[in-house]
Amino acid sequence: MTSRSHQRQFEILLHEHRGIVFKVASVYAVSAADRDDLAQEICVQLWRSFGHYDERRAKFSTWMYRIALNVAISQLRRRKTSLDSRVEPLDEHHLDSIGGGQVIAETDERLAAMYACIGQLDPLHRALILLYLEDRSYAEIADVLGISETNVATKINRIKQKLRGQMTAPAPTGA
Repeated sequence: MTSRSHQRQFEILLHEHRGIVFKVASVYAVSAADRDDLAQEICVQLWRSFGHYDERRAKFSTWMYRIALNVAISQLRRRKTSLDSRVEPLDEHHLDSIGGGQVIAETDERLAAMYACIGQLDPLHRALILLYLEDRSYAEIADVLGISETNVATKINRIKQKLRGQMTAPAPTGA
């Protein structure tokens, strides 16, 4: 494959699966500028790694999630250690970009609350629930994250219980 056709193949695949980049950046970045930087860094790393992509070993989307999540989690860890900053929970201004530009109704308070809870999860659990909400199979989630299917199932069930508990907990009353 020529260098030009290799580049073109990458551009086509990236365009077809660009929603993955936006979803991961939306879940792991704090501000719009951070989301843009993270999306750009993900794309750079995807390009750098594209020569090693083997379609016989994994679907492109699985490979792409693996790269994107590794970049996001690494960047989050660097930011935490260098700036000692906290991850901002997802709120309504984040929700518009989840889904690669698909608008989520701002009036759905339960959905906003759920995404706020997801935003407070640690990076691995955020990745798990993101992939689960994308209807990825446990096998694919395990492949992306490098853990067993049993571990995926156990962790997802625990996350769902935790989120369910947070969503059904009565709101604190004012004093």
